[in-house]
Amino acid sequence: MLSWLKKRRRANAASVESIFDQYELRRPAAQNAIDALPGWNSAFPEEFGLHAGRHYLYADDRIAWAIEQYGAIENCRILEVGPLEGMHTYMLNGHRPARIDAIEANRLCFLRCLVAGHILNIDRANFMLGDIQEWLRDTDISYDLAIASGVLYHMSDPGEFLQLLSKCSNTLFLWTHFFHDEAMPPTDVRRRPFSGRVEIRNVGGKEVRYHERSYQDANSNASFCGGMKDRHFWMQRDDILELLGSLGYSSIEIHREELDHAGGPCFSLFARK
Repeated sequence: MLSWLKKRRRANAASVESIFDQYELRRPAAQNAIDALPGWNSAFPEEFGLHAGRHYLYADDRIAWAIEQYGAIENCRILEVGPLEGMHTYMLNGHRPARIDAIEANRLCFLRCLVAGHILNIDRANFMLGDIQEWLRDTDISYDLAIASGVLYHMSDPGEFLQLLSKCSNTLFLWTHFFHDEAMPPTDVRRRPFSGRVEIRNVGGKEVRYHERSYQDANSNASFCGGMKDRHFWMQRDDILELLGSLGYSSIEIHREELDHAGGPCFSLFARK
């Protein structure tokens, strides 16, 4: 009985002490805020001397190309879908747009955006947590440019996403993976997450093919930055282009198409009505 009481007291004491784990004992510094959140993917600009992720998204040439295609974005209204950790937002912010609505559904990514926004003084952005498709269904805001980098292929209904996006912006930048049967044959290791099931969906009167895919438990990691559901779909390359055309985008420029990308075939595109 005495042994049991001692064990109970020790357990209670440990439980009380664990409450104090939430406090930061180091001298106040930006690195402390970064360390408070797990799963960073993005590095910070070198001049800040901070340690986070390993991807240099603060100097991403895909976003630089998008801005080049659009022209000056100063005083423009920008919609950024899936800002991840705010590094593309940082690039956009440097061109002094009037406003950036940056919408992120992943709670940890959203919190990392807030930390990055504070450290990098991203003062033109409004980071919001929630489902972009719910936002697009309700918003009456018209944007000069919509940015969706690394988003489309995570969607449970990517065609509907493009349809909704087309209603709020006449110009659009996408970087996305896509399904390409010849570039990714059945023996390709990149095909493993695909179930083999293909659905035909009607989007605005156009039939598009959806290739079902799973994350295979990748979402168990704090650095996961995929979609909101395990069951998601990749569109085919030609279906993406044809759907955008049917949605009114008459000019489409393609940049850096990579069929051998480790994550799957991908490209950047800039579309304008």
